[in-house]
Amino acid sequence: MKILVVSDSHGRDDDVKGVMEQVKDFDMLIHCGDVEGGEDYIRALTEKPVIMVAGNNDFRSDLPSKEIVEIEDYKILVTHGHQFYVNFGVGNLEDYCRQNNIQVAMFGHTHKPYLQIEEDLTILNPGSISYPRQSDQKQTFLIMEIDKDGEAHYSHGIYKGTTKKGWLGW
Repeated sequence: MKILVVSDSHGRDDDVKGVMEQVKDFDMLIHCGDVEGGEDYIRALTEKPVIMVAGNNDFRSDLPSKEIVEIEDYKILVTHGHQFYVNFGVGNLEDYCRQNNIQVAMFGHTHKPYLQIEEDLTILNPGSISYPRQSDQKQTFLIMEIDKDGEAHYSHGIYKGTTKKGWLGW
């Protein structure tokens, strides 16, 4: 199973569409928040399952603030991360996951790619596909691939779109 994970598109729905076209064959899309109104448009782009959560900029959204889903043998938390104060580290997120027997936590909010793999817990951030904040300013996403033996593998990818400078593109 191949899961495309994106975050922080901030209404730049064409970036979501572009990443989907670039990756092509995926089985599920997960958006870690700050969709900013594109929920219906994004869902209409694919017949695959789509999981989305609300970010701190999704003011008028009916999206949940977090979702816990089971994908194959993995219990996965999808959240934007601001409620776990991820700007100050992933400690609160780690604690929550361990208290709730969650094996994978996916978050956004920081606009920076992140991947921490431990024996019992993987924490990841795909980065932002629209307004990256890491030093190289590359628009990023993440692929979680579960192989035939049920083992998950993770890799960040670079979206080949163009970075949009603006109030978020620091």
